[in-house]
Amino acid sequence: MMTVKLHRTLEAPQGPMSLEVDFEIPPGQLITLYGESGAGKTSVLRMLSGLMLPDYGCITFDQDIWFDSEKKINKRPQERNIGYVFQDYALFPNMTVDEQIRFSLKNKSEKNIISELIDVLELGNLRHRTPVMLSGGQQQRVALARVLACKPHLLLLDEPLSALGFNMRQRLQDYIISIQHKYKLTTILVSHDVGEVYRLSQSVIWLEDGKIKDQGDPKSVFSHKQTSGNFQLLGEVLRIEKADVIYITTVLIGNSLVKVVTEESEAIKLKAGDKVLVASKAFYPIIQQVE
Repeated sequence: MMTVKLHRTLEAPQGPMSLEVDFEIPPGQLITLYGESGAGKTSVLRMLSGLMLPDYGCITFDQDIWFDSEKKINKRPQERNIGYVFQDYALFPNMTVDEQIRFSLKNKSEKNIISELIDVLELGNLRHRTPVMLSGGQQQRVALARVLACKPHLLLLDEPLSALGFNMRQRLQDYIISIQHKYKLTTILVSHDVGEVYRLSQSVIWLEDGKIKDQGDPKSVFSHKQTSGNFQLLGEVLRIEKADVIYITTVLIGNSLVKVVTEESEAIKLKAGDKVLVASKAFYPIIQQVE
């Protein structure tokens, strides 16, 4: 079990912001820190990793104290055994894929982990290439393999897929799911993509202005009211058109476009770009906005 209770005053564009979080993570779960830019998501990761000093609070991982302001304990980043994957990959430009992974080995004799990670992340035909010869998605897979090679206790993912296109993002999500199932890593993901949160997370912590606005499983956090039905699909509103006395809402779900008849009372609440749930109720499709 990981417990986190932290406070830090941050400088935000609108002035000082008080970041206060208090949560627990069961072992082996993937949770997501969700929220708008500037909510404090990355600052939480930096405090967990030891790269940013909290004003006060505590962090424990399996009863191992990483930080405790009262006891004056503050373990260095290398003492916390954390794997940190950044959005910009941060690969060594002159190293091949094989060398990138080998560099992270704590025990240089454990070379079998290299072959295992290359197999799990499908890097076999890329292992002798340098980063300049790799696509963005390939580089991100190498970055994942490199941090997993050090066998971290905690995996931190700071919007690792946000710079990738839709199809590549879907594939990388599959790899993260595969890694989660295989290694049972306690993982914290930073994301502002609701679809990604639904697909990857057992739990989500919604940050707003440095505070926890809500937390729980993705469905309970993002759905403001109960929606019953035979299916629920998450999508993004592309267009809303009036047709006589009704409105037609075009929603992108995966790679498919779905048109939903929408009453005026619901249509006026929606705009292009909104995340919505498309569900069924008594065989009639309904649309519900999510945050």
